[in-house]
Order: sequence, then structure tokens, then C-alpha cells
Amino acid sequence: MNVEKIWDVEKILRDEKAGSVLLVCGNSFRGQKLYEELKGCVEASGVRLTEFSDFTPNPAYESVEKGIEAFREQGCDFIIAAGGGSAMDVAKCIKLFWNLNQKENYLQQKILENEVPLLAIPTTAGTGSEATRFAVIYYKGNKQSVAHGSGLPKYVYLDPSLLETLPEYQKKATMLDALCHALESYWSVNSTEESRRYAGEAIREVFRHRDAYLSNDPEGNQGMLRAANRAGCAINITQTTAGHAMCYKLTTLYGLAHGHAAALCVEALWPYMADHIKDCTDPRGETYLKEMFQALAEEMGCKDVTEAVKKYQSFWKELKLMVPVLEKEDQMDLLTRSVNPDRLKNNPVRLTEKTLETLYRQILKTD
Repeated sequence: MNVEKIWDVEKILRDEKAGSVLLVCGNSFRGQKLYEELKGCVEASGVRLTEFSDFTPNPAYESVEKGIEAFREQGCDFIIAAGGGSAMDVAKCIKLFWNLNQKENYLQQKILENEVPLLAIPTTAGTGSEATRFAVIYYKGNKQSVAHGSGLPKYVYLDPSLLETLPEYQKKATMLDALCHALESYWSVNSTEESRRYAGEAIREVFRHRDAYLSNDPEGNQGMLRAANRAGCAINITQTTAGHAMCYKLTTLYGLAHGHAAALCVEALWPYMADHIKDCTDPRGETYLKEMFQALAEEMGCKDVTEAVKKYQSFWKELKLMVPVLEKEDQMDLLTRSVNPDRLKNNPVRLTEKTLETLYRQILKTD
């Protein structure tokens, strides 16, 4: 993955011998100055440009089908994705599915390696999708996770000007998503020296640039884009853990942004894990787990885990985001049963259904 400057697009298209580009973007991207610059670069290269925006947040399988149809009809051989996670997910799935049998369900077919280049331009600093091989789409209302090495963008462009018009809540929520990606990747049972290096860089960048980012300073925006990108590089290796596994139903029940919900879960999960090292599931053992939590604390500039947790909690509280309240007791059962067991396998401390209920009650301030 190469992080490129926009004025290199013409060279990229020449180097890739591109003849027809599919631009997958949300409608909001068309209001950005970069949109016109990008079109100018493509046109100057003598390359045909087709735009595709027929998708919504939580994109449907049918939208991907329409995107593949446009890709094929226009003879595209290069994809540009500009937007948030939804644009990235649609673009990745178009790239991964375009060469499969269109008469069969793409989700049921084996993905084949393909060399169609993908240039990703994130318009938020949070998902890190431009740095991962993962995508999410919805088939008949059900979430479907797609993962393949060919889905990883070959080129990435990080432009701080794209963050200037984001609403304050979205800026806060996406920043929290980046931070939670980094924290969860750091303690994942799948972590490696490389993933922890990426995660550590992301954590330091988030804390370093938070204030400037929230003030819409260009340097702060650039720093937060780097943080999200590095966190994406980390979860591309490790995937996320219980914090993300627990957050999805919170988003739908209470109308929270993804990063907002993830941060609530991590606030309860982190101190619980630090206090239950004996329930370690990481094959590297309890000693490793203790040393890892200590190293994570030091990444945050803290002397120990207790201080690191307090620093995180202060960071969260200073953002003054809403904490939902349990409305009906039957929602608790819905929450605990919604957690994907596969995601829990990545968590370094064992979590039972009873533990999940305890954590959710803590999150929702019912105790």
C-alpha cells in the first residue's frame, strides 16, 4: 500500500496503463474541491471516468451488483474509492467480485486473486478501511463480512481538507473508532510485533493531535488521518476484539455512531480484563498478557495499567458524549446474545455470557 499525493494520480494511471476508471464515491464528496481536482487528473491522463454512487450507509448487496454492472459495461480496469467506510466497502466488493460468475451469489463463491488497482481516499479519520482487506455489506438485511488480500487498496491518499466540513459528533466518533481499533489490535491474541508497532503509532497520534483535530486545524486533521490509517494497518493484521463485537447492537438500539458505541464498550472492557488476567486466553500466557498491558500503558505515556485506563476514561469524558440508559430489561438479553462468538476468540481474556451482561450493565449505567 502506497500513500500518495493527489498530483501523482496521473503517474499512477500511466504506470498502471489504466484505460477506464470507476469512481465510487458518496454524494457529499462531489462538493469537495478535491473532487474537481481528481476529475481533472483523470481527464488529463486521457482516461475515461465513470462515477458510481448508488449505495447507502450499511450498503446492500444489490448496490454492489449495480457497481459491478457499471464496472463491466464501461470496461473499467482501475477503481477509485472516495468516502467513508461505505464507499470503501462497496469499492472493495466490486473489485473482489467483478470477475466471478454473475449468475451466482457472489458471497457464495470463492474469491479469485485479481490485479485491478484500487486507490482509496478516506473522507473521515476513523475506519482505517483504506488500510484493510475487510469489507462489510448487507444481504437480505444481514451483515456479511468479506475478507481477502485482493481487497487491500494499492494506493491511498490522505487529504486533511476532506475533514473540514465534518459535523463535530462525526469527528469525535470517528476519532474514537480509530483509537479503539488501535487499543483492541494491541491486546488481540493475533497481535504481532508489527501490528503493535502500528497500533502504538496510532495511539500516540490520536492523543497528540486530538485538540488540533477537533479545532479543525489542518495539521491536526492530517495527524488524525495518519492515526486512523495506522490503526487500520494494525487491525488488518489482528482484526478487532470484544470491544467491537459488543458495540454493534448498541449502535442500532440507541442510534449511536459506531466509534461512539465502541468507545463505551472499551471503557468497561479494558479495566475488566486488567483485573482478570487469570482468565487469559492468549496462548502466550498470563506473563505475556501482563507485560503487554504494561507496554500498552507506556505507549500512552503512563506508568501502569491503572493510570492508562484513567487516561482513556478522562479522554472519553472530555468529549461529553451521551451515555445510553437501559430502557427495557429484555434489551439486556438482546445485547448479550448479539455478540459474535468469533470476535470473542480474538480477545485475550475469556468473556462468558454472564460477564457480557455485567459489562453491558456497567456501560448502560444500570448498576
